Amino acid sequence: MPPDDQTSLFAEEPPPPSREYVFAERRPTTNSASPDGLRRAGQPLAARMRPRRLSEVVGQEHILKPGSLLPRLVAQNRFGSLLFYGPPGSGKTSIAEAIAHETKSRFVRVNAVMSNVAELREILAAARRLPEAGTILFIDELHRFNKSQQDLLLPDVEEGTVRLIGATTHNPGFYVNPPLLSRSHLFRLEPLPPAAITGVLRAALVDVERGLGARGVTADDKILADLAVLCDGDLRRALNALEVLVLGLPERAVVTTAELEVFARERRIRYDADEDEHYDTISAFIKSCRGGDPDAAMYWLAKMLAGGEDPRFIARRLVILASEDVGLADPQALPLAVAAHHACDFIGLPEAELTLAHATLYIATAPKSNSATIALGAAHRALKELPVQTIPAALRSKSGQANKRIGQGKDYAYSHDFAENVSGQDYLEKPLTLYTPKTSGAEVAIAERLARWRALKMKLTAKKA
Repeated sequence: MPPDDQTSLFAEEPPPPSREYVFAERRPTTNSASPDGLRRAGQPLAARMRPRRLSEVVGQEHILKPGSLLPRLVAQNRFGSLLFYGPPGSGKTSIAEAIAHETKSRFVRVNAVMSNVAELREILAAARRLPEAGTILFIDELHRFNKSQQDLLLPDVEEGTVRLIGATTHNPGFYVNPPLLSRSHLFRLEPLPPAAITGVLRAALVDVERGLGARGVTADDKILADLAVLCDGDLRRALNALEVLVLGLPERAVVTTAELEVFARERRIRYDADEDEHYDTISAFIKSCRGGDPDAAMYWLAKMLAGGEDPRFIARRLVILASEDVGLADPQALPLAVAAHHACDFIGLPEAELTLAHATLYIATAPKSNSATIALGAAHRALKELPVQTIPAALRSKSGQANKRIGQGKDYAYSHDFAENVSGQDYLEKPLTLYTPKTSGAEVAIAERLARWRALKMKLTAKKA
């Protein structure tokens, strides 16, 4: 293809051949003789065991149960562009292939990491030449495409030349261009529950055609369930792990706990710094502390630490929590959280984990009050919505000869000259009620004190009258 300005932004080598599958004439086949090349004996078990129909997809009943939107659209072949957003191994690619199979569509698959503008132009041009084939363009890791690449898809998506199915592990709201997002149905996939993964592992173990049944290796349900738990909702990872276990054993052997312990030792928590997992986990941590659940707070803390989160980031959130959610109900929470933040800086991991655990448990179990947050918000609203009040002359600075000559600060009543430091003086021209103490923890005493001060002020005001 002739070079153009847009292509020059990307790799200029000839585009790699796109993977194109035509499902219209698909027939049941064995692994080694699949005419469409989708499932070969040398493929990983996870690829061989892919569902062939939507009804075979497990663990995503919230979008695939009979009568729901996606199955209805596919059954009528009236869907437009689709976006599947979910964690690895949740079935995004499997659903895309099943849709193409059920609608007998021409299926072109590209990976956003390896693709470029030249390849996209070639695919879109071919789709325009074959409108009757009904091209589905599946883009894996769509979030890897930049704005220019995504914009290139818009005209053909708009015209219906191709039906885009995009798969992403990242929040589309942040990584997919708004025009493309608005033209697509968005479906969120969840991590697969262990029971669903266990069922697929059991089927793969006995399936002779596509699975591992020819080896005759067996495993009891407890072993398969434990393997499912270790794989954290990732079916691809679970199937690949099972394949490694089975191929490492002689035929007709039994998978035991000893083999499974190898994977248990190497378990890695799925946690992407600065991505969805980062924001979702810290959100769960904050809400657990705020909600007074120390067990949940410790669990999310441990997950962040296991995932490699910066301990100083966690400590900063604890400092914010101490003022935002504990506040005056326990005034010791803030200095303790600040001390934990400093300790993380000069101790470092792994010992700083203890400091974070200490501060987390203190804040999670402390009485809660957001009265400071509410009072600050009320003060900002008063400044924004009401006339800005003039500072009373008695409260103004009287430093300097000029201020003294014009009488600033002249009538100020020194609080310490009065009982309980209550002079009865007003500190705003038009009094406002911005702070209302909560009835929690140490703030109960503050509420009682303020009520007593109000009574004293009323008496002093009455005497002046």
